[in-house]
Amino acid sequence: MIAVELQGHGHTADIDRPFSYEQFADDVAAAMGHLDITQADIAGYSLGGNTGLQLAIRHPGQVRKLVAISANYRTDGYYPEVLALIQIITPDMFAGSPIEEAYLRHAPDPNAWSQLIEKEKQFEANAFAWQAEDLQSIAAPALLIIGDADGIRPEHAVEMLRLLGGGVAGDFAGLPPSQLAVLPGTTHLGVIFRTDWLVSMLTEFLNAPSPEERACATGPTARGRRRERRPAPCQYLMRRIGDGPSDPPR
Repeated sequence: MIAVELQGHGHTADIDRPFSYEQFADDVAAAMGHLDITQADIAGYSLGGNTGLQLAIRHPGQVRKLVAISANYRTDGYYPEVLALIQIITPDMFAGSPIEEAYLRHAPDPNAWSQLIEKEKQFEANAFAWQAEDLQSIAAPALLIIGDADGIRPEHAVEMLRLLGGGVAGDFAGLPPSQLAVLPGTTHLGVIFRTDWLVSMLTEFLNAPSPEERACATGPTARGRRRERRPAPCQYLMRRIGDGPSDPPR
């Protein structure tokens, strides 16, 4: 597991560049390339969740599965009061909080705390609306997670689910590749404390075969006939699922 700390967050210093989800996604893609990681399961929360969506849109080949927690693809996915509150936030409102303490303990420049708050406010003040087609283009199976009292409207999360291929009668159409979990009694900040729920959900979702892997595992069969030979990519996937690591076909 690799934890990526985005520009200006955690141990990563800020630079003279505006925040943007697109740039954050490109940074993650570049980090994966630097670490020689061709493809990975991506999980992100809030700002990280939106970054994960953009990574799957802009660099689809690098995302095997996507977990987007408390994420949105348009500004109107937030409750209006959330946007209003963000604009009146001051550094003093975080005084003594775990968020401030973590920043002061880990940031390369602890004195940049106030500048980070102002930069975040400017970032959130810039309305964004990604195209529905952008989400529909995401090929990776996705797990969306929000709290039932999140800053993200549940209607928006359902809309995202449908754009990602979910929201169907699974008993008749089969289970779709994308899923939605709504955590009861959970706020936006409260999501990060639901570790038992999150670990169980993420483990099951990430360990389940993808549709491509499931198709390869099943393979074309017919009664009374020999199973057809799987193509090389399927053979590689089967080895990866059942027999440990293997080099991909050339």
